[in-house]
Amino acid sequence: MQIPLPKNFVAALSGMALLFAAGTSAQDAAHTDHAAHAQSTQATTTALPAGQRWATDAPLRDGMRRIREAVQALGHAEHGHLDSAQMANVGKLIDTAVQDMIANCKLKPDADAALHGLLAKFIAGAHAARTGQGVPAALADMRGALARYPHLFDDPDWDASAP
Repeated sequence: MQIPLPKNFVAALSGMALLFAAGTSAQDAAHTDHAAHAQSTQATTTALPAGQRWATDAPLRDGMRRIREAVQALGHAEHGHLDSAQMANVGKLIDTAVQDMIANCKLKPDADAALHGLLAKFIAGAHAARTGQGVPAALADMRGALARYPHLFDDPDWDASAP
């Protein structure tokens, strides 16, 4: 997957340095930077004509399935069935799936930009799971991103009816 550098790259690095100084983990800082970048590119995404979807590659399809499984597991937190360690582990599963997609996807730039809006939701959701804060809202956002995925991307094996 191609990830262009933010226009304000120096400012982003400065922001990450401040997060490190404040005691934020490197993982949270990287996620914060990518989430901000994803939000800035979302507005510039080139839309496909109605009814068309972006092509997918194997790393994207695999990552999205792993994220869906993790979100389903995190759904047990709504019923009080997960403790903080279990939620943190689910957050790590989401983190790993996102990182693998970023490292291995070879999408075209416009498809990559379309994916950023979804990844921002998953990054924020993983953070919520790791910290235990805002999990219900993060779950709703991640479920929304999973529902949006088949409308944006042509994944022939994606079961849109699955939770």
